[in-house]
Amino acid sequence: MKRTGSARKQALFTIVRALVSAGVLVAVYYLLPLGSAFTTTTVLALAGGIAAVALLLAWQVSRITRSPWPGLRAIEALAVTLPVVVLLFATAYWLMEDGAPGSFSEALSRTDALYFSMTVFSTVGFGDITARSQPARLLTTGQMTINFLLIGVAARLLMNAVQEGRRQRNRPPADGDTATPGDG
Repeated sequence: MKRTGSARKQALFTIVRALVSAGVLVAVYYLLPLGSAFTTTTVLALAGGIAAVALLLAWQVSRITRSPWPGLRAIEALAVTLPVVVLLFATAYWLMEDGAPGSFSEALSRTDALYFSMTVFSTVGFGDITARSQPARLLTTGQMTINFLLIGVAARLLMNAVQEGRRQRNRPPADGDTATPGDG
């Protein structure tokens, strides 16, 4: 009984932490003073951001395997990683439209750029906003590629980490070790 209550408490804590993290990321996106156009520096920053996401993912995999709650830790990892990727591309789209108006079928506000990034991420592609210029199409293609990698490779890494965390949790304790709680 105590274990179930603890699992529920941990699940609630994970959900709240994930929602707060996503909310902070979106707030930063809207509040960040972005005044420069899409330049080589923007491309390098985007590449650096994607590299940082890969490092963040590797760190999260490590945390998942050591966590007493690997399933919940994986959910939290996704709740941070996915918004970061969507927001990185939204920022790039907004800067591209700001620096080269006409790159998209309509002028993009930050909300429009976020919307476009999310439709590309979700592969819905409503068609109301489209990439018109070659650089905008290349950037959108880059996001699609990153999305496939994130969905395929990252999801597999996270699932393997959850399985490994559960295996480690279910091992009998070695001399001096203590047992950890079950997964939620």
